Amino acid sequence: QVQFVESGGGLVQPGGSLRLSCAASGFTFSSHYMSWYRQAPGNQRELVAKISSGGMINYVDSVKGRFTISRDNAKNTVYLQMNSLKPEDTAVYYCNALILDSPLYNWGQGTQVTVSS
Repeated sequence: QVQFVESGGGLVQPGGSLRLSCAASGFTFSSHYMSWYRQAPGNQRELVAKISSGGMINYVDSVKGRFTISRDNAKNTVYLQMNSLKPEDTAVYYCNALILDSPLYNWGQGTQVTVSS
């Protein structure tokens, strides 16, 4: 059974930082592209960052230079370091395995990130 457990969200002031973690299980983590998505109220879920099994990385333009995705295949965990946070980064953040830029499995519970003064 595939499972994603996201953690690390919270309330942070503009300009602050957070590090999200996603522990994955139930599939061969090291063989898959992994991704972070986010969904703000009233918006569709958006692909924010992705990392291949070999470490190739892509970001949506709005987070380039501020967010860093990484993975630890030994721990079946993917991370998202978020710096210089803005109010528009407020959303629930989810991880998933990725194939052809589409999520592969059911979503986890996500982790809420709120950027506000």
